[in-house]
Amino acid sequence: MEFHKTFYKFLKWNVVVATLLAGFFLGGCESTEQSQPPRPAPEVAVVKVQPQKVVLTTELPGRTSAFRVAEIRPQVSGLVQKRLFTEGSDVKAGQALYQIDPAPFQAVLDNAMAALGRSEANLLAIRLKAKRLGELLASKAVSQQDYDDATAALKQVEADIEYWKAMVKTARINLGNTTIKASISGRIGKSSVTDGALVAAYQPMALATIQQLNSMYVDVSQSTTEVLRLRRRLEEGRLAQDEINGKNVRIILDDGTEYPIEGTLQFRDVTVDLTTGSVILRLVFPNPENFLLPGMFVRAVVEEGVNPQAILVPQEAVSRNPKGNPVALIVDAEDKVQKRMLTLDRAIGNTWLVSSGLVPGDRVIVEGLQKVRPGASVKVVPFENGSEENSSESKNAAALPAKSN
Repeated sequence: MEFHKTFYKFLKWNVVVATLLAGFFLGGCESTEQSQPPRPAPEVAVVKVQPQKVVLTTELPGRTSAFRVAEIRPQVSGLVQKRLFTEGSDVKAGQALYQIDPAPFQAVLDNAMAALGRSEANLLAIRLKAKRLGELLASKAVSQQDYDDATAALKQVEADIEYWKAMVKTARINLGNTTIKASISGRIGKSSVTDGALVAAYQPMALATIQQLNSMYVDVSQSTTEVLRLRRRLEEGRLAQDEINGKNVRIILDDGTEYPIEGTLQFRDVTVDLTTGSVILRLVFPNPENFLLPGMFVRAVVEEGVNPQAILVPQEAVSRNPKGNPVALIVDAEDKVQKRMLTLDRAIGNTWLVSSGLVPGDRVIVEGLQKVRPGASVKVVPFENGSEENSSESKNAAALPAKSN
């Protein structure tokens, strides 16, 4: 019995002590919470959206080709006596390249000239005979048949003369073709034949090839999707073409360097390639130093037009939601965070060209995205280097094609 009373007193005492301790701790926590100052709003750096004029360009892959190409083939058959040029050198139009043995063709010309002389020698005698018979026919001194035979012989000799004149002309042409000349000025490649080779007229294999390199073609392909997109933007007024500068193009070489001379857009093909679904654009570039060579791979930067009200935002200001759609956070007039779904056109340098989702005057959060959520109040500070960098990049960078989202 005494044990139970002692245990009861001990338990009662513990309950009292626990109650006092709990009240002490609760009172201390309440006093700590009441004394703690309110948490400050997170600080974010923003860029104010301002429309600006941007020249839109697109990069297209292509290859270079010579401005003019002439394949040298013989026009007569014969034996090559001598090659008259140095392989890989520059040649002028009309310069002799090969000499084919002219002896057979000289003999043909001599034979034709002899035949022509014989016919011309007979012409005078036959013409006088026909004239005399005509006079005698009036007095019935000769028969009509004799006169007709003389007239026919005269016409035959005259025809023979014209025939041999043509043969002489042909023989002279063939004799001249024994000296094979350059048809254009340019750089000639290697020769496919050597001295002593037998060649045939108009043979399939070219003796050599001359390429004019002082100007170069660059043929690039553009997908029909891009063509239709560009046409739709022009019709909607979202893009304006500069008639003076709209044909200026640049190329980037295979090593990443830019060719220092601008070219021009010559034409856009009207036929779509059935295998690639693209059209060919032909560009022309001056090549005074012969720096560009046929067959080089390049990327052409073609001006599409000018967007006078382009909206650009730094790329770090755009994130992606779980579905992969582009999202930006802005700060409204009450300094609260709002979420905007964007439609992106393309990347220009380190910025995005925004088609929809932002309006001029919006304050887009660039730094501090991890610290805020939509609806939260924030403290706004300007993004120090954002506007200057974006402006310079938009003027100097090429606009790369990107899929709209």
